[in-house]
Amino acid sequence: METFIKHTSGSAAGWERAGLEWLTAAEESGGARVCRVLGVTEDGLELERIAEAAPSKAAARAFGQGLAMTHDAGAPAWGAAPEGWRNDGFQGPAGQQIPLQLGAWDSWGRMYAAARVAPLAGRLSGLDPADRALLDRLCERLRAGEFDDDDAPSRIHGDLWAGNVLWSPEEAVLIDPMAYGGHREDDLAALALFGAPHLREIVAGYEQARPLEPGWQERVELHQLHLVLLHAVLFGGGYVNQALSIARRYA
Repeated sequence: METFIKHTSGSAAGWERAGLEWLTAAEESGGARVCRVLGVTEDGLELERIAEAAPSKAAARAFGQGLAMTHDAGAPAWGAAPEGWRNDGFQGPAGQQIPLQLGAWDSWGRMYAAARVAPLAGRLSGLDPADRALLDRLCERLRAGEFDDDDAPSRIHGDLWAGNVLWSPEEAVLIDPMAYGGHREDDLAALALFGAPHLREIVAGYEQARPLEPGWQERVELHQLHLVLLHAVLFGGGYVNQALSIARRYA
């Protein structure tokens, strides 16, 4: 097996390793393929090297089915950390990482407001009082459970934009997670955020394995808000306006 060293260290390396191994454990029940952690060196994580190829519709559909099984492997609570991880996690690229709050909330909406939307909104600079009030109203609706359903916490990748799915000649492979107990629609919304290839096939495969709750298409932007806010904090620019536009839709 060919390998490579991802240059990371300390808590960031441990966080990534915990997430990869937690997601890998779901493969036993049919979950999506995950890049293997082969060891830890002084230079970083020793990871399996994935031989990349063009994605196919068949591989995309199979990936959707596997992702549903990964989600169905579950988590102990909303916001729960990967097994064995005891601290908050990290979000953002190396050198710009900020805390990702983890814990145990009793609903997705309360977790999303308290640990995803509000902390990132608080880091945004230059918002006027009306913009902050808008984000506060959305958090109130989230805490009130207006967007909750009866689904249990899923074992999600947490940062499943298209660049964190590598396509080998045989299958899709997950890399670079910020895994926790979240909503299955979070990962699917992330795939749509920057245009994953063959997204319709991914969703079709997913629904073949595990039908989504009615109206999920209307909630895509809400479930994208975490990553949009993260980009707004890190990069500013149009991401700030995009985040506010999403908030207006749901507040």
